[in-house]
Amino acid sequence: MSLKFQRNDDGTLTGHNTETGFTVTSADEEEVRRLLHEDAGWEYTPPPSPAAPGFHRFALVHDEFGDGAFGHERYEGLRLRPPSGCEPVDWGGFALKCERPGRTLLEAVSDTVTEIRRAHGLVMNSLGVEDPGEWLGDDKDGYGAQIVAHLMLMAAHRAALLGYGRKDLVRLLDAAGAV
Repeated sequence: MSLKFQRNDDGTLTGHNTETGFTVTSADEEEVRRLLHEDAGWEYTPPPSPAAPGFHRFALVHDEFGDGAFGHERYEGLRLRPPSGCEPVDWGGFALKCERPGRTLLEAVSDTVTEIRRAHGLVMNSLGVEDPGEWLGDDKDGYGAQIVAHLMLMAAHRAALLGYGRKDLVRLLDAAGAV
């Protein structure tokens, strides 16, 4: 079973439960999500109130292909002394839920990743986005920005594993016309 959501040109949101065929469209996004969860028999938890102005909420994950268990010793210092505004969480691996300052989401993520790398020698390489191909919204500090940050961190991590360096990645960004 899956729940699918689509933003419509008229500003409404359509939700569809693929198992039951239940479909609902409304301008009230929370109502669409609540009704779809109800139809699926799932508990619905409304989103938290917005972050304070100048702050951004995001998750950082150390997506490790080997032993990346939350309790692994490499995360001990970060579990005990996470960056201000971040809380360690066990998502089947090590993650941090953060609410951090920044002019933009990408700035807040970058500053947090830098702080963790310098203080703990660990490069967080994911925002925990499960389906980065799913694109919802055009808010520079919203879900689309989380996908961009997730893909950038994941690309940097995997490029390093293959032996590519910063210059290689910057060259590719330049070739793609990144401004």
